[in-house]
Amino acid sequence: MREDLSFHHFALSVPDIDAAADWYSTMLDFLIERRFDLPGNIKAMFLQRGALRIELFQVPAPKPLPDERRDPRRDLETLGNKHLSFQTRHYDRLRKRLEDHDVRIILDIGENAEQGFFFHDNNDNVIEVLRSPG
Repeated sequence: MREDLSFHHFALSVPDIDAAADWYSTMLDFLIERRFDLPGNIKAMFLQRGALRIELFQVPAPKPLPDERRDPRRDLETLGNKHLSFQTRHYDRLRKRLEDHDVRIILDIGENAEQGFFFHDNNDNVIEVLRSPG
């Protein structure tokens, strides 16, 4: 018998937790679920949109994101997590919303029902959006 397993969250380290929360709220309609602190002067929070959660961390003296991690093609050469991905039935509307807020699309993939694009959040983390089937 298989154990019950469901997705809980994806975590990101950011230089300014409040700016990141504001960006995800404005661009993707996430809301702050809860804030908390961790040992070592680490600020943390969960953002939520329906069943989706993103956990944000702000640490003292963070190291910058390496340049190769900013390109979804080059990032494949580095082991580890690659990107956050969402799907939506409102693909064209979401893309326009992002572009209207000066979010630059960095890579288009697929076509028609297999269509998607990549962009950066306000901290250069790579995010993918796919067109939902149907």
